[in-house]
Amino acid sequence: MNAMLRLLVAALVLFNIATAIGVVYARHRHRNLFVQLSQLERTRDALNIEFGRLQLEQATVGDSARVEQIARERLGMKTPEAGDVVVIRP
Repeated sequence: MNAMLRLLVAALVLFNIATAIGVVYARHRHRNLFVQLSQLERTRDALNIEFGRLQLEQATVGDSARVEQIARERLGMKTPEAGDVVVIRP
């Protein structure tokens, strides 16, 4: 009976140590994942800011008045006169 009790106590001590190691591992893993999450959130925020800037730039570049101004100034284009327009009907 005494040997059985010692075996039970030894098993409980081993299980307790294994559980403690499991808790330490789980906390370590949690910290690592939290650091990774924080980095990914910062990256996401930076990308959202850049996306907003790109949308603003796209709206500015694609503005028809701006395109027309560049076409006139840089390319020397002009609006065709009524006599130069040909309408093709099917």
